[in-house]
Amino acid sequence: MEEDEPSSKPKSSNHPNPINELLWFSLISTSIKLLLIPTYHSTDFEVHRNWLATTHSLPLSHWYSDSTSQWTLDYPPFFAYFELFLSYFAAQIDPTIVNLHEGLNYKADSVIYFQRITVMVSDLVLHYAIYRITRNLDSTRRRLIWVLVIWSPALLIVDHIHFQYNGFLLGLLLISISALIEGRDLMGGFFFAVLLCFKHLFAVAAPVYFVYLLRHYCRGGLFKGFGRLLAMGLMVVLVFAVAFGPFLYYDQMLQVIHRMFPFGRGLCHAYWAPNFWVFYIMIDKALAFFLRRLGFNVLRPAGSFTSGLVGDSSPFAVLPQITPLVTFMMVFFAISPCLFKAWKNPQPRKIARWIAYAYLCGFLFGWHVHEKATLHFVIPLAINAIDSVNDAKHYFLLSTVSCYSLFPLLFEAREYPIKVMLLLVHCILMWFGFSSFFSGSTNTTSKKVLQKKTDEMRRSDEHVMGISDKEQVAIGWICKSYLLGLVAVEIWGQFLHPFIFREELPFLPLMLVSVYTAFGIMYSWILQLNWIIMSS
Repeated sequence: MEEDEPSSKPKSSNHPNPINELLWFSLISTSIKLLLIPTYHSTDFEVHRNWLATTHSLPLSHWYSDSTSQWTLDYPPFFAYFELFLSYFAAQIDPTIVNLHEGLNYKADSVIYFQRITVMVSDLVLHYAIYRITRNLDSTRRRLIWVLVIWSPALLIVDHIHFQYNGFLLGLLLISISALIEGRDLMGGFFFAVLLCFKHLFAVAAPVYFVYLLRHYCRGGLFKGFGRLLAMGLMVVLVFAVAFGPFLYYDQMLQVIHRMFPFGRGLCHAYWAPNFWVFYIMIDKALAFFLRRLGFNVLRPAGSFTSGLVGDSSPFAVLPQITPLVTFMMVFFAISPCLFKAWKNPQPRKIARWIAYAYLCGFLFGWHVHEKATLHFVIPLAINAIDSVNDAKHYFLLSTVSCYSLFPLLFEAREYPIKVMLLLVHCILMWFGFSSFFSGSTNTTSKKVLQKKTDEMRRSDEHVMGISDKEQVAIGWICKSYLLGLVAVEIWGQFLHPFIFREELPFLPLMLVSVYTAFGIMYSWILQLNWIIMSS
């Protein structure tokens, strides 16, 4: 694919071959993942086992219409093809795994080990992606980013305990971002199109991609620009044709779309993701409570905010009802400052921030958002976490809060010390890594670059984050107090609430985690929005 010359890259690494270092990082990460194999087995094991059986046992024309299990296939076709590929290996290991009927709720060790190992192997895509992004950085910066991504406790909790394939999918996203940073726009657009055909929830960043590529890639005059637009369009059409073409041929497109977009689900997931809608729901419940006390006839909604499989949409007692269209408009409006900047001045060095911000907007204002979607913006932001002291402080706060918000996923007692240790060790590694990097261990050239970037940042958050002109990682008292509040919330949920209330109000600890962490993530959104608006 011939494109413009790549944008200027960082100076060559002082470590000519980072592959050996990456192998050690991957080896340590894999060793931890192997130790986590016997841990908590969520329902996602059965979800993906059923998808293996569905794709292996049924013709393609029945994949999105089969309802043998309640865990029906609802990811785009490329992920279905991925499950089909894995099913051939599963059939060799244990045929029951891919048996559509006999395999229902099959929990043999062969299933657990096979699925755990497939996630580990698929993580190689993430490892390659982060290598690609950091290969031209100096060794200190490179290692720090690897710690943030490859050793991410949130990724370990979601993928290697709870069980999903986020590492593999985020790897595709990071490959796309790395291509855009290098100026290889066609390649970046290609991998993003592929990613959307694996998991459509990544489409939140599609407006950013569209505006950026239109302005940055499709330039050079009328004929050259139109030619590039045509090339990009044909490439995207080809990717989607490969993914959806067979289903269009079998007249299954409506069924595929129905499965991919089940808008009958409620506004929130069963455990409320820490986003804007937590506050909206709490305000509605508080208003309803006080109005009833004042004698107003406020009806109690009969529906649910958290319909898991099917159900009515989001009932509210006082505040206006929320529909999927409302959430779509709010997400688009929240992203719009980013789109304006991408249109006005499309800069490759800012694309990772813009994409991460788009996913944060989708998380905060989207419909039926899962708490696991924090990975969509935390992992890409790691690329910029050491661009300045401000970025390091912000990432430390966001990474800690987002990881803690995932704690309710692992509710069994035996996993409790594991999730606590994963977060604590990661916080220690982040803190010492950032402190060492910004305290004087970097070379003079790196310092000058960092100081220039720091000077470009606005100072509206100085009081809160403890920002100063010195290169010191010191968090302000408000953020310190907030992080200590996480400890208080955990002590209440694990020890005080069961002692005081026994089995009453079982929802309260979960609600506190959701509401409290939502404040931290909303604060991160405000900081990122401020950066986008104030940046040139």
